[in-house]
Amino acid sequence: MLIRGQLRRPLALTVADLRERWPQRRTEVVFDCAKEGLRRHTFDGPLLRDVLDAACPAFDARRRKDRSRFLVSVTGGDGHHTVLSWAEIDADFGDAPILLATALDGHPLDGTGSQLVVPSDRCGARYISAITAIWVGTWDPADPA
Repeated sequence: MLIRGQLRRPLALTVADLRERWPQRRTEVVFDCAKEGLRRHTFDGPLLRDVLDAACPAFDARRRKDRSRFLVSVTGGDGHHTVLSWAEIDADFGDAPILLATALDGHPLDGTGSQLVVPSDRCGARYISAITAIWVGTWDPADPA
């Protein structure tokens, strides 16, 4: 997975890197999948915020309004993607325990790739499998490109 964008230190990481370099959290989730109905899973992995902090986003960490302008876009191997706001994961705002999963129901994801896990979501639409890229940065509404 490549982590790029408005960062001081872009990263290229494997599932093993995620497991070895950051503390692992465990979360049990229940979400309603559009195709398969109610799903229950246990995920292990580091907090998205901790991993992105290591990439040093190019904002002034002391300024809340500067941090709140940043977006996080996550893309999976099947082309599915989602967008989060930095404020969702920031400890001064939403402080959501969003994970980059390294294991699903006790099974390592090394062969399939990390998965984005948003425990507060009632549906699984933002659960991105086989993450290939994460982009962090701002969007300038004055520049529609």
